[in-house]
Amino acid sequence: MRRLLQWFKKEAEHLRTGRVGEAQAEKFLKQAGLKIVARNVRVGYDELDLIAKQDDTLIFVEVKTRASEDFGRPAAAVNRAKRKKLSRAAMHFLKKHKLRPPYIRFDVVEVVGEEPEIRHIQNAFTLEGGYRIWW
Repeated sequence: MRRLLQWFKKEAEHLRTGRVGEAQAEKFLKQAGLKIVARNVRVGYDELDLIAKQDDTLIFVEVKTRASEDFGRPAAAVNRAKRKKLSRAAMHFLKKHKLRPPYIRFDVVEVVGEEPEIRHIQNAFTLEGGYRIWW
């Protein structure tokens, strides 16, 4: 039984890599002057990696972590389907918390390598999937 419990406690390598990348991205964004207001927010089946604030803009941040760029830039993984999911999650988050920020923005942070190179792509995409700001 003890061995079985230890097996469940082990974290998959890709999950550990993602978690470490998110922590590095958070530190990077804080140093850039953004205030982190939430992390790993579950909204239905979707998840928002980081939610930040800068002045009067609420920023939904998707973090993509890769060991290398052998298969392309990490931001390339934020395809149309992923952008729709992030848009849906953001709209549900705003409705659930009754928030009406003057501006919202979707950013992508790429974390690449062990000594990570971190790239912050501001305004990486706009609201997608037919969603509209209702206020």
